[in-house]
Amino acid sequence: MTGSDGSLGEPRRHGAADDGEGSAELRRAIAFLGWDATSARVIETGYRVGVGVGLVCAVVVSFAVGPVPGLLSGLAGGLGATHIVHRGPVWLASLRRTRALGAAPGLVGRLVLRMRLDPSTERAVRFAARTGDGPLADGLARRERANADGPTSGLRAFAREWQPWFPAIDRAAALVRTAASAPPERRGRCLDRALDATIAGTTDRLAAFVGEVRGPVSALYAFGVLLPLALIALLPAAAAAGVPIGSGIVAALYLGALPAGLLAASGWLLSRRPVAFAPPSIDGDHPDVPERGIHAAVAGLGTGAVAAAVAARFVANWGAPVAGGGVGGGVALFVAVRRRRAVLSNVRAVERTLPDAMTVIGGDVAEGVAVETAIANAGERLDGATGRLFERAGQRSDTLRVGVREAFLGRGGPAVPVPSPRVQGAVALLSVAAREGRPAGDVLLELADQLEDLRELESDARRQLATVTGTLTNTAAVFAPLVGGATVALATGVDTVDAGGIGAGAAAGADVLGTGGAGGTGATGGGVVGTAAESSPGSDGGGALSVPMLGRIVGAYVLVLAALLTALATGLERGFDRTLVAYRVGIALPTATATYLVAFRGAGLLL
Repeated sequence: MTGSDGSLGEPRRHGAADDGEGSAELRRAIAFLGWDATSARVIETGYRVGVGVGLVCAVVVSFAVGPVPGLLSGLAGGLGATHIVHRGPVWLASLRRTRALGAAPGLVGRLVLRMRLDPSTERAVRFAARTGDGPLADGLARRERANADGPTSGLRAFAREWQPWFPAIDRAAALVRTAASAPPERRGRCLDRALDATIAGTTDRLAAFVGEVRGPVSALYAFGVLLPLALIALLPAAAAAGVPIGSGIVAALYLGALPAGLLAASGWLLSRRPVAFAPPSIDGDHPDVPERGIHAAVAGLGTGAVAAAVAARFVANWGAPVAGGGVGGGVALFVAVRRRRAVLSNVRAVERTLPDAMTVIGGDVAEGVAVETAIANAGERLDGATGRLFERAGQRSDTLRVGVREAFLGRGGPAVPVPSPRVQGAVALLSVAAREGRPAGDVLLELADQLEDLRELESDARRQLATVTGTLTNTAAVFAPLVGGATVALATGVDTVDAGGIGAGAAAGADVLGTGGAGGTGATGGGVVGTAAESSPGSDGGGALSVPMLGRIVGAYVLVLAALLTALATGLERGFDRTLVAYRVGIALPTATATYLVAFRGAGLLL
């Protein structure tokens, strides 16, 4: 099914691809996402959002800075917002395809395994589609239904649909089709090559991506972290030299322009990732995931209030909102997704030793043992989460006298709270093996090898990306807050020395650290705000950039960096998953907050 927009196999949704407006890429993306909106509606919405954002930016900046900067800010903000809305569907579709393609080796593996039991492409396609989850499995199922009454299985059309984004899948599909008509002595070789082609294609594309992404990540690191933080110390000196820089300009730069640029760069990097091994989807309907919204809010507010009080007492009064927002927000995120993360850890534990279970079962079945008995034996021989899973399934099968699938996935089954496509695929193949008997033993052993290969493929991909994501993670949680806190302390020293000499600087530095009076005067100087405001040319007026204001702005920017860089590192490593992103951001925010405030306090004592 080829659409008029040039897309292959994209589902039609209420005319979403039939309006003829917008680029073919936009129409294809909307169809792939399954949105009800048309491309014309997206374009119109983009213009409206651009006008609204432009007006808001122009008014706010005009009142804070002046009419000329306000006009420029409104123009830039409006154009940027319009572009984001127009390109948003394309970026989202790219991210979804990236996550979908991580399932390609598993899908081809299920095709291969079913073909070994029965060299029928139609049955193999039906099995692979119905035992998978995600856009790849949905696309294969759609093709299978469309060709149910035809002479073909739909595998070729499916491969052509995904070939532009993953060429290896076309080659693998061709080899699977060839195996269906090949003599038995050559069939196994064709099927082996089909799976090898998929795994090799995934590995090569990831290796190429790691090489390509190093330069952009280094640029993001330099222009988004190092340079902005290094410029902070120059702000008080610039004011003392007669170049007034108000708090509105600094806030617009560090809390508006720079985060927007980092967000755009992060989206561009994520859209370039060719394949992502997305974790299982865990939603609110999971039996082990209770509603945690109230608990998260209470924990966040409580810890935020305590952190704010501690920061005000031992660091500086201006540190209270930074500590409250960073610690409170991080704790709230952590509590909200902690149970989801626990379920995800259990799923990973089951997947880690699933190859061992398939080896035990496959060996027993190859020796003539019934599949139901082999499942119970695996539960007795294996420890950990996988052993418990198969032990419970064996007990259900023996007690309730039900089949393999019902024992695992029936009502109250032990595999129901394990939303893993690999576990579901293994259960489906065990159900087929229960019908086939002894010949299925070798196929189950091959399934164990495939699962181990997939696990090694994921581990290798993460190792390749570790050099990139590790730097981003460390920068978000430790390095950027450390540099930011020390630089604000250095700016304090520059400001106070310029304001009243060495003695004044020492007294004002003590005031910022919370040991002096907030507005004292006298021979020793009155504190950063008072002294600097009285002596600096650009410090008069409500828009003066005082050190407390600078500390709050930089603190907020450090928290933005912690969230954005952590989310980017998680997306590059595992594919953008809300549970993992929220969990890691929930850890990074309190860490960054503590590092920032401790660095400011320590550097202030040294200065």
